[in-house]
Amino acid sequence: MQTKVKIVTLKKMRNFYVILIAMGILFGCQSNVALSETQSIQGNWKKEDSITFKITPKDSINHYNLYLLLRNTNQYKYNNIFLIASISFPHGKTITDTLEYRMANPDGTWLGTGLGNTKENKLWYKEHVRFSEKGTYTLTIKQAVRNNGEANGVSKLEGITDVGYILEEIKNN
Repeated sequence: MQTKVKIVTLKKMRNFYVILIAMGILFGCQSNVALSETQSIQGNWKKEDSITFKITPKDSINHYNLYLLLRNTNQYKYNNIFLIASISFPHGKTITDTLEYRMANPDGTWLGTGLGNTKENKLWYKEHVRFSEKGTYTLTIKQAVRNNGEANGVSKLEGITDVGYILEEIKNN
């Protein structure tokens, strides 16, 4: 009889620990993502095409990290990418940045995550940003890739399938 009680107690304790671990995983893996959006590129990303996002942060107090998100395939033939990103504030001010990101290692293997032909790159853009003006901000992204030795940019960029952003709230400012 005593052995049966120990087995039941051990099963209850094991179930308790399984539930405890599951809750830890569930609550420990919660994302800090406040907003995100992605747009697909149909065909090639033309030099004159802008990808535009409307961002309305939930408050003007918290701080955020802003990332750009790019997905590329093996058709992308460069080891880096140049982007022009602009943020227009609700009251008219605009900040424009020319950005360069590495997309591949020197041996040609892609950076980013994902299996198979498509890789996703989460790229730092702005860190510890506070959206102090209430309203809608506009994020605009254009490609500015050039071939070596050429003054004009690549008119039709192949291999970029999606462009987006991720806005993550910084916990414990």
